[in-house]
Amino acid sequence: MIDDPTAVLFILAAVVAVAVALEARHHLFRSLGSALLAILFAMALSNAGLIPGTSSTYAFLAGPAVSAGIALILLGVDVRTVIKAGPTMLAAFAVGAVGSALGASVAGYVLADSIGPETWKLAGQYTATYTGGGANFAAVGAELETSGGLFAAGIAADVILTAVWMAACLAVPILLGSRSDAAPVGSAETKASQPSSPGEETGGETPGAERMLFTSLGDVSLVDLGMLAAIVLGTLWASDVLGQRFASVPGVLWLTTITLLLAQIPLVRKLRGAGVIGNYLVLLFLASNGAQSVVANIFAVGLPVVYFASITVAIHGMVIFGVGRMLRLDIRTLVVASQANVGGPASAIALATARGYTDRLLPGMAVGLLGYAVGNYSGLAIASLMHGVLGG
Repeated sequence: MIDDPTAVLFILAAVVAVAVALEARHHLFRSLGSALLAILFAMALSNAGLIPGTSSTYAFLAGPAVSAGIALILLGVDVRTVIKAGPTMLAAFAVGAVGSALGASVAGYVLADSIGPETWKLAGQYTATYTGGGANFAAVGAELETSGGLFAAGIAADVILTAVWMAACLAVPILLGSRSDAAPVGSAETKASQPSSPGEETGGETPGAERMLFTSLGDVSLVDLGMLAAIVLGTLWASDVLGQRFASVPGVLWLTTITLLLAQIPLVRKLRGAGVIGNYLVLLFLASNGAQSVVANIFAVGLPVVYFASITVAIHGMVIFGVGRMLRLDIRTLVVASQANVGGPASAIALATARGYTDRLLPGMAVGLLGYAVGNYSGLAIASLMHGVLGG
């Protein structure tokens, strides 16, 4: 087994490189997304015994590295862009977020005896991760100081359910939608349902522009990198100081709030490369999650953790598709919003691309970025509520 920290980081970097290359070159892997591929590849390596299930490398990636990644991604959140996403996508996202919070609360109440005194923490983490993606699971878990065994098992269950839900959302348009909803990319039906010009329904963006935020550095200067490094490191330091001084407000909320405020400054928004660098750090972190997701951990803690994730996602699905259809929200918007909830912006983009929903790419990415921000707040709120209900 390779357990040298530098060697482990090298392997994770190679895993991410392979995942990104496969996503870029093959349609099948593009539908899965590099994030899910990196998780699954690293999981396979750890379960095969090639890399360890625990390493100081994973601790670094789950700490400063993912915090920096989150901050860089949040620098791309423009409140005006979120507003332009339109009321339907925002409504679908909100319904899905409520469904995730309700699902985690129900799961926590039902499975409290099976999981134990930290059930309330898991409820908060699953609320967060199924509001804006996997990075929120770590952020809330670190803040709540979830025990290592439960944390690892929770990640393993999350990976499984995220993969299953991506497949389910790819199938939903076929099961519930019209023929054009299920039409493959490039078909006549899909083309007929898309905007007549690239920017007609995406706020002036071309279909590929949404992916550029996370996949291409473009013309990045040393000034951009220097400014981004100073902003991120300063934000991490400030959030730590404020978190220690004002213990009643968690550090992750300071990180989110400070970064969102900075993101609205025009000079900061002009800096290039934040999205790509942030995405890369998050991909490394997610790959490390996969490496820690040794199947034996699930059975060591118990199948109730898997049941917990399953109940949360199932109720999320019933709420977003049930209530969404009652509100007459279209199926394309609902599946993209659901992926923004469960998997984050990368998953939303992957699903929209796989189904040919080019007019949903920018709105899906916008609410996915919003999920990174609000997921931390909602996760900690549900954790506090369930702590009061369950104790612990």
